[in-house]
Amino acid sequence: MGSAGLARLHGLFAVYKPPGLKWKHLRDTVELQLLKVRGPAFTSLKVGVGHRLDAQASGVLVLGVGRGRRLLTDMYDAHLTKDYTVRGLLGKATDDFCEDGRLVEKTTYDHVTREKLDRILAMIQGSHQKALVMYSNLDLKTQEAYEMAVRGLIRPMNKSPMLITGIRCLHFAPPEFLLEVQCMHETQKQLRKLVHEIGLELKTTSVCSQVRRIRDGFFTLDDALLRTQWDLHSIQDAIQSAALRVAAELEKNLRLGWGIHQHPSPGQPWDSAGPSSAWELESNMKH
Repeated sequence: MGSAGLARLHGLFAVYKPPGLKWKHLRDTVELQLLKVRGPAFTSLKVGVGHRLDAQASGVLVLGVGRGRRLLTDMYDAHLTKDYTVRGLLGKATDDFCEDGRLVEKTTYDHVTREKLDRILAMIQGSHQKALVMYSNLDLKTQEAYEMAVRGLIRPMNKSPMLITGIRCLHFAPPEFLLEVQCMHETQKQLRKLVHEIGLELKTTSVCSQVRRIRDGFFTLDDALLRTQWDLHSIQDAIQSAALRVAAELEKNLRLGWGIHQHPSPGQPWDSAGPSSAWELESNMKH
């Protein structure tokens, strides 16, 4: 493969991680597929992993190839939200919040209704919305910051606990229920624990039977390559298909983050420049 073909391998793309597969094994599998192409330029071509999924979880996993690995840092810095579907089962508790964990307790759940669940979810979203404002360091007295809050665009620009920006019930058929959760700075274990805590709020118990990420920032299930598509040409096509969108979205979100804060973050001087590798890469790919 010539230099033009190699250049098409620098960027971001998404894969669908099945449950039971560790992210390290997935990354190594993709890397091996790329290294099957003979040539010295490919021996140092590395694959980076974005927001990780644990072994039990499934869904959208973003990977960066070559210079595209820098964009994974930009994705972290943009503090983009992710969407999950989270499936729960009422009536039992386990030691790890998972359906197949060691059983700790069994409870009745006949008193649980859709209305009661919806009220709990509304309380959760309200408390997390207050936390989001607190961690954003925004001065809500300014018109710009107020408009950002109304449009749901405020984000923390530093580390924070898991923040839920949206949560709703998609399906309720006791003992099963299905939630859609929009969040940031989460781990999949925290989402499973959330199901457990919802059960306690409902005066019963519950475990998590599935965590599936359906969106990571600007990558959705429609963008994610299935395992049969983890080959050189499919990956090249996916990177090229996403390249302009990736650059535009990262630039928009990073500039948004640097522009709306009224106070510099701890250790961050007023005149610091924001990350620029997203649009730098776009410029490089045009040549």
